[in-house]
Amino acid sequence: MRSIWKGSIGFGLVNIPVKLYSAVQDSRLDLDMLDERDHGKIKYLKVNEHTKKEVPFEKIVRGYFLKDRYVILDKHDFEDASPEKTKIIELENFVDVTSINPIYYETSYYSEPEKQGKKAYALLLQALLKSKKAGVGRFVLRNTENLCVIHPMGGVIVITKIRFQQEIRDASEIASPEGVTITKKEMDVGMALIKQYSSKFDLSSFKDNYTAELLKVIKAKAKGKRATVKKMQPHKATSDDLYDQLMQSLSVKKRA
Repeated sequence: MRSIWKGSIGFGLVNIPVKLYSAVQDSRLDLDMLDERDHGKIKYLKVNEHTKKEVPFEKIVRGYFLKDRYVILDKHDFEDASPEKTKIIELENFVDVTSINPIYYETSYYSEPEKQGKKAYALLLQALLKSKKAGVGRFVLRNTENLCVIHPMGGVIVITKIRFQQEIRDASEIASPEGVTITKKEMDVGMALIKQYSSKFDLSSFKDNYTAELLKVIKAKAKGKRATVKKMQPHKATSDDLYDQLMQSLSVKKRA
């Protein structure tokens, strides 16, 4: 793997030099957009809205529209906005991972210690494991400041980007089921249903079935055939009553 960032993790007065590597990859098939007539690839051009001509990459700048004009920014402006964090992930505090709502999570990176930082890296890794805590910090990646959680996994320290509070939309406009009364027997059966389907989380048991079936369709089509794809048949309740539906759900065998 090729590293995407080099810097250090700031642990108190200790700086731990690290490299970051992407920890995730897209499982979806890489489909190209083609011209229906000759199957030529569709390419997007960056065009000046005034001249209608293509603009070379090196001539493209970034700007912010303020009042009545654009203020153009260069790489130094982004660095000046957060100079002390450009090459360091500063641990600001430690929290229980369970206290972070999943809506905040974005993407993860593996961190690898440089030779001179292996001992300090090992100390932080073992301290996180022993305390069962995760560090919270921020760093700059691709000219953008990111909030992140530093946590152990599989013998390495993982840096997981999380969203800032202002990036989460207010849910007040979403209709909630206020005023709906749930009876005790409905709640009891609902809890029993959750218990029946409860198990230890095992990510490997969840497969990207859609991609696998789509690939099967593609391979069959390449041979001039049509793949037979098994369609999932949803279970249907025989009653409109919530309690009856819950009771029927309890009697349905959990799918493997």
